[in-house]
Amino acid sequence: MLQLTVERTVGYAGASVGNPIIVANAAHAAVVDEQLRAIGVDDYRLILEPSGRNTAPAIGLAALEARPDDILLVMPSDHIIADLPAFHDAITRALPLVSEGLLVTFGIEAESPETGYGYIEMGDPISPLVHKVVSFVEKPDAATAAKMVAAGTYVWNAGIFLFRAGAYLKALAHHQPEMMAAVEASMGQAERKGLHIFPAPEAFAACPSDSIDYAIMEREARIACAPVNMGWSDVGSWDSLHAVSAKDAHDNAVRGDALLLEARNCLIHSDGPRVTLVDMDDLIVIVSKGEVMIMRRGDSQKVRSVTEAIKNAGQRVVQ
Repeated sequence: MLQLTVERTVGYAGASVGNPIIVANAAHAAVVDEQLRAIGVDDYRLILEPSGRNTAPAIGLAALEARPDDILLVMPSDHIIADLPAFHDAITRALPLVSEGLLVTFGIEAESPETGYGYIEMGDPISPLVHKVVSFVEKPDAATAAKMVAAGTYVWNAGIFLFRAGAYLKALAHHQPEMMAAVEASMGQAERKGLHIFPAPEAFAACPSDSIDYAIMEREARIACAPVNMGWSDVGSWDSLHAVSAKDAHDNAVRGDALLLEARNCLIHSDGPRVTLVDMDDLIVIVSKGEVMIMRRGDSQKVRSVTEAIKNAGQRVVQ
């Protein structure tokens, strides 16, 4: 999926595309290098975070590495985009506003009242097929999501952005001065080894942790949304992975050893032991490094609370 993300601008004719800047955890350096070289990408910069501080600081690191006038297309590496021409067209629509200093987010035309995504409320158009942002809405309940989809002015928040590096850093300094100071200090003291950039660990550890949505986009006035229907899926959730995976005749998606007897609409991922399901529907079963997680499909967003609980407790959690 990292490879697909890096290749997402191939064939884009709207502007010249520079070499990628990747931000990843330091533990993933070898994997990122291997994946990029496997697709012939050997000119890039890899910023290796010494610790996780969420997306707002991570993007700040990349913006400092770029030149102030560089336009950054910010893409998470766990998404699928099936219709690249539609995505490229949305980028072209957004570029004039980016040139004026606006921060642009891409909204996915909602196909259903999905409760696992955040939403963007769009206002009046400010250029062809690009709208003013009225508000951001966190993951709603089913009734609220249905009303928003019916209204036709809400789109899913894809977490994909386009802006000048300098414009983002200006917004970061204005809304999150402590975060900006920590990011600047960590990059100012960064160690560089070939294609790898190591922000100073102590300075970066002092950085507040927050997402770009909370830290910047919900506070900034000069933002816009480009709605697009581009076959998008956020595969950051197990439910989304089931949606885009190859399935058997009973809509089961399986990776690893599994025996399914009258099981339907399930996702099974196992790195070792065989998983056997008998007369079960709509389950997610994950076996990884001796740990087993089972949940209902539709509840995969809860996995974040599970992993956080395990991390905080340092042991298995039973409720």
